[in-house]
Order: sequence, then C-alpha cells, then structure tokens
Amino acid sequence: MDPRASYGAKSFLEQIELTTSPTLTAAKEALKHYFGYSDFRPMQGEIIESVLSGRDTVVLMPTGGGKSMCFQLPALVMRGTALVVSPLISLMKDQVEALRQNGIKAAYLNSSQDGLEQRQVEDDLANGSLKLLYVSPERLLSGDTIRVLQRARINLIAIDEAHCISAWGHDFRPEYTKLSLVRDSLGDMPMVALTATADKTTRRDIVQQLDLQDPNLFVSSFDRPNLNLEVRPGRDRIKQIVDWAKRRPDQSGIVYCLSRKSTEMLSQKLKSKGINAEAYHAGLHERVRSSVQERFVRDELPVVCATIAFGMGIDKSNVRWVIHYNLPKNLEGFYQEIGRAGRDGGAAETLLFYSWNDRKILAEIIADNNPKTADLQISKLDRMYQYATTVHCRRRLLLTYFGDDYRENCGHCDICRNPPKPFDGTRLAQMALSGVARTDQRIGQPTLVSILRGTQNPEIAVMGYADIKTFGAGREVSLRDWHFYIEQLIHQGLLEVAPDKRNALHLTPAAEEVLFGERSVELVKREVKEEIKAASTKPALTRHKLSGQNQELFQRLRKLRLSMARSMGKPPYVIFNDTTLEEMSILQPTDSGSMKLISGVGDHKLRQYGDPFMKEIRDFIYEG
Repeated sequence: MDPRASYGAKSFLEQIELTTSPTLTAAKEALKHYFGYSDFRPMQGEIIESVLSGRDTVVLMPTGGGKSMCFQLPALVMRGTALVVSPLISLMKDQVEALRQNGIKAAYLNSSQDGLEQRQVEDDLANGSLKLLYVSPERLLSGDTIRVLQRARINLIAIDEAHCISAWGHDFRPEYTKLSLVRDSLGDMPMVALTATADKTTRRDIVQQLDLQDPNLFVSSFDRPNLNLEVRPGRDRIKQIVDWAKRRPDQSGIVYCLSRKSTEMLSQKLKSKGINAEAYHAGLHERVRSSVQERFVRDELPVVCATIAFGMGIDKSNVRWVIHYNLPKNLEGFYQEIGRAGRDGGAAETLLFYSWNDRKILAEIIADNNPKTADLQISKLDRMYQYATTVHCRRRLLLTYFGDDYRENCGHCDICRNPPKPFDGTRLAQMALSGVARTDQRIGQPTLVSILRGTQNPEIAVMGYADIKTFGAGREVSLRDWHFYIEQLIHQGLLEVAPDKRNALHLTPAAEEVLFGERSVELVKREVKEEIKAASTKPALTRHKLSGQNQELFQRLRKLRLSMARSMGKPPYVIFNDTTLEEMSILQPTDSGSMKLISGVGDHKLRQYGDPFMKEIRDFIYEG
C-alpha cells in the first residue's frame, strides 16, 4: 500500500511536502501524476538528481529532448517556487499555459500584464501557491522584481536559452550577462542553465558568466531520429515549396527566410497557389505578428514564412516540417530551428535549400555587422556550408559537430537513402583548376562555371576569357553539376575561397599535383530527382505506425481536439499532443484505467478531457 494513501484528501503536492526531502522517486511520481509519463527520457533522471542535491547544473539537450522537465519536476517536489528566466513573452505564455493544463500552479511576470494581474501573481508568489514563476531577464533585473522575490521562498533558478549569455554563441543578449547577480540577491540555491545548442567554447562561457560553482555538466545526445534531414540546391525553390506544402495539406510547417522581404514574397506566392500561409517578421505591427502566431499555434494557419526569431516563443509540439529557404548562418541556429519540428516525438521533415550566393551574402553581412567576431562567425558559416554540400551522412556530420560520438551512418537522411556514386573526376578537376590558373586566380565560382561551359556574358567579353584554352572545355557538364563538383574540390583542399578578394578561387599546393598528373581526384555524382522522390516516400523514424483504421480514428480524435480547443480558446496541442492521440488510436482505451496507461495522459487531463475522448473511441469501435 502507498504509505501516503493515509493522507486522505490531501493534494499530491501536499503529500510530497510531507516527505523529509525531495527525491528522484517523488519526481517520477510527479512525472506520471501531472504529465502522464511513466519513465524519464535519457539523462533526465541524472539531471533531476543533480538539481535536487543542490548542485549547480548545466544541461545541453536538443530542442524537443525534454529540457523543461529537468527544472519543472524538481520545482514540483521542492518546497517553494522555482524562478525561470525565459527570453520571450510568447514562450513564457505557452509554457505556463501548458503547465496549467496539467494542473500545475504556474505564472509569469511581464509587460503584457496590467497592474492588477501583476499584483495577483505577486500575491500568489508571496503566499506560496506558485510552483513556477517565469520572468524575462530585463524584468528580473529591475529592483522591484528582486524585492518581490526576496519576500518569497525561491528554491532554484533556471536559466533557459542559456547560450544567450555568451558572445561566442549564436544569439548573444547583453542583458543575460547580469544574471549572476540574481543569486547574490536571493540567497544560496541551485542554478540550472539549459540550452539546446552550445559548442565547447560557449559552454565554458556559460559557466563563467553565471558564476556557477563546480557545476555538473550534462550533454545529452543531440540525435533527433524522428527528424528527416534533406538538402537541395537552391534552384526553383518556390515551385518546390509549393509542391511540398500541397502534398502536406493538413500539416503545420515553418519556412525560414533570411530577409523580411523574402517572407512576404514567399507567403504571397504560396497564397496565390491556394496555400494558407502568412509572413512573420519584426517589421510587422505587433498586432499582426501576434495574430499570425496565435493562428499558427491554434492550427488555424498551417504555414508561416518567417525570419529566424519565429518559433523561439512557441511550444507547439505538432510542427511536422521546417524548410530553410536560405542557408542559415551556423549549425547551432540551424539545429535549433529544425528542432521546432516533431517536438512530440512524431515523424517530422526538414528541408534546406542552399547556394554559394547565400554563403557569400551572409559572409558580407557578418563582416559588416560583427567585425570583432567576424572570423569566428564566418568559420561557423563555413561549417554550415559544409553540411549543405557534404557527400556523407548528414546526421553524422551534424552530431559530430556537437560532440556526439556518432560513428554509424543514420540510414535515412537524403545522402544515406541515395549514396553518392564515386567516379574518377581527375579530368574534370584538371579543367576547373586550369580555368582558375589561366585567369590568374581572380575569378569566383560562377565565372569559372561560365568559362567551363563556354557561356558568353559581359564579364567574359570584357576580360577576354573566351580566348583562353579552357573556355567551353566542359560544356557537356550541366551548370548544376559543375557547381557541385567545384564545391567538392573546395572540400578536398584543391581550391580555396578568398573572401578578401571578392571570393576569388585560389589554387592550393595540392592542386598543382593534380594539374601535372601526379595525383588523381575522386568525385561523386548525385541524382537530385531520385533524392526528391525518395524523400517523399520514405519518412523519418516515428514512434507509431498507423494502419488504415487507426489512421481514421486518429483523424477523428484530431477533429475532436481541435473543436474542444477552439471552444476553450486554447492551442490544440496543450490538450493532448499528436503522439498521445496516435497511441490512443492504436490501443483504443475506453475506460479510465486503460486511458491512464496512455503516455501523456496525467491525472488532471484525465479528469478534464478523458470522457469525450473515450466516448469518441467507443463510438468508433461501435460503428466499426
């Protein structure tokens, strides 16, 4: 018998607080009671134990990997209130709403509230009824907020998106650098710093900037096997995105663009083709941005074309695909952005378009805007470009970058599905290297391809390049393939790009060996059409595979969820996420006992939503 059963009508938290000290067992009970899950995800248990022991803790875990549980569960079983520092108002609102839907007392303090709302939160904090309080760094550092917190019982401080504290990271925010002062004002308590993306330099900086004391460092595997990874050259992007969205009419997706202008252009193109899409960027009126985000979160708007800020403030679990219209600046940002897909564990797709011109424009922007860190940021950009043009397993390259010891090919990225076909490319390499040599190493990649293919244009005419021996020597090779081969020569160290000389291609010492026939070159072929076909027919890994009848029930449960969510004015995923509905569709629970066995059905949600979902399942079985 559970020894706490004698506590009678006491709440779960009251029962927990009767124990002498918070334990991992209590956290696991809270996981089942509030969130409906029986087991921790990998590494969550060890992290929670570290926090409960009072140790400072640094957590690196990919988006969708369960970072929030690493501070939410300790907060629930410790006496007092956890202080959560979060960078965006929209992110706070989503997380607090999700906690409340699970029966947890949580609140936030930010500029969106009026005075009455803020005072109510402060009163709840003072009387100890809140388990988690979310604040922004700016709000936290104001004197009034610190004084309010000093009158409360704060049990831990969680710093979300902790990479923002480091100038070496990809999203530096100066206000984060003052957070080390907060603990001095509030007393001795554990601090946990969490981020989805940080290289070793950024990790060290997080520890130093927050003045963490002998912290435990947990680096989870960054592998998200439910994400399918695909890359395509940036040609006919709009047509491909239109086709992509039309094949997925009922799915939520995000298209990331580099510029505000691109988001508006693309959303208009999609709408003209009958796809419900909207633009989102910082230049829009706040009311418009809020409307777009709210409609997307509530499954009323399937596609958003946005700049990279979109999604940071969204806890939406059922985004099924993410497309990058342009090459991102670095792998950290890219991985964070694609991580916004498939947060419920279900299969999700990612597609990246790239071009050398993308890389060139980004390098110029970095050099202009960040001269002090330009070398570092351009180095990160080059690793991003390497990912886009690699001929090896993309997942392996990505995870190796983040320090994962990932030795096997994944088997389901676009490269693994269609392995490149090697061939002796020595003759093609000699053509390209000769073209660079005969133009005195003054031309970039586009001009070199024009020379090799014998294409006449004003630059060719003015510079007299049509008269060199290499002009037209490779006209039988397509423009697309020449670009692909030249990128391989760059990766193999036969050519270098000189950013300070208008991205001119330079020969390396190894190139001379090729030109003089002392070294052979192996290149690879890749058929893009086969790649696209395979991507559309072979999905990423997923937890559940639905049969015809299961799929029919799943769609009925989705409609029920959407109807309930709209009547409540809530996002559908805060009721149950897609993977929970998939499990219901397979196991078909018709009573409370069997419904409680479904992952994601906690005690509070069972009481609040269980009956209509069980009725829908019973009706489906009866009709069948």
